[in-house]
Amino acid sequence: GEIYARIRCKKALIIYGSERVKQSGLFEDVAKSLREHGIEYIECGGVKSNPTISKVCEAVAMAKDFGADSVLSIGGGSCLDSAKAIAAGACYDGDTWDFFKGTPVQKALMIFDVITLAATGSEMNWGSVITNEETQQNIQFTAIIYFRKYQSLIRNYKRPLVVII
Repeated sequence: GEIYARIRCKKALIIYGSERVKQSGLFEDVAKSLREHGIEYIECGGVKSNPTISKVCEAVAMAKDFGADSVLSIGGGSCLDSAKAIAAGACYDGDTWDFFKGTPVQKALMIFDVITLAATGSEMNWGSVITNEETQQNIQFTAIIYFRKYQSLIRNYKRPLVVII
């Protein structure tokens, strides 16, 4: 919440995968921090490995309806890839899949990330890989604009996110 407030973001779409994020208490810790800093949010869960354009489009519609100024990914690379596509799609009047067909990203919402599994490298690049269920295409798009739009929050999180036994 503190970084959100400092950057002057006020309305977040939180994207996450499974309910484990809530069961672990991580979601509530993040949500509490947002509330304490006056940040409004809505949530969209259910991102799966190999994220889909249908989930991205669902979240884009939610972000537009809510007037989100940012996307907060809580999860691994699939959530972050989704967040990148959502951030672009929420600022675009056309079909979000256009970006995967070569339309350049001109504008995007701010992207924040609480990474829970840094295995894909999504937190270190400006690309997003999404699957189109209709065409069975799994395509990447890249947008350098994300370097100016991305803020990792993991360094500010006070307890371990992954415990390996």
